[in-house]
Amino acid sequence: MALPDQLKKAIIQMPAKEKDKLLLRLITKDKTLSDRLQFELIEDSATIPDRREEIMATILRTSKFNQNTPGWILMDLRNLSGDIAYHIKVTKDKIGGLELNLFLMNTFMDQYPNILKTYSSRADTCALYIAKKALTIINGINKLDEDYRVDYIKDANRMLTSVFTLASRMYAHQLDLPQELEE
Repeated sequence: MALPDQLKKAIIQMPAKEKDKLLLRLITKDKTLSDRLQFELIEDSATIPDRREEIMATILRTSKFNQNTPGWILMDLRNLSGDIAYHIKVTKDKIGGLELNLFLMNTFMDQYPNILKTYSSRADTCALYIAKKALTIINGINKLDEDYRVDYIKDANRMLTSVFTLASRMYAHQLDLPQELEE
């Protein structure tokens, strides 16, 4: 929401103590903002590796649950994707987000190939989600500088191989996903 110029000037002219009180009240109403300030001001970006490890551990732990339907797998994929998106929003760690998303996809497709292999009406939404997620990851990798891109080719090709052998292959073809990235 844009502030009118008059209000901006009035806020700037407020006493510092009053501004600080208002600022603190506003920050407590926005969890993302308070987490971002915590990260930037207190943690000083030093905790990015720890935050990545924590999300990877959550991915591994969640993938070990005994999922027996594509619907449950899809729910877990979406929840974990939300965790990754929140990590990116708070830390601005786009490379880490790419790595975590690749890890998420490869972990789940390796863990549940039998459930994700057969296409059915129940597997349709999950198959579409996997193909779109793979496309997003590939687009992210393609935007990287060539020196960084090389680091992700192996994992990306592993993901693409799975995408094209599971029920998601039909959607992968429709989305023009490459079957392999060249090094």
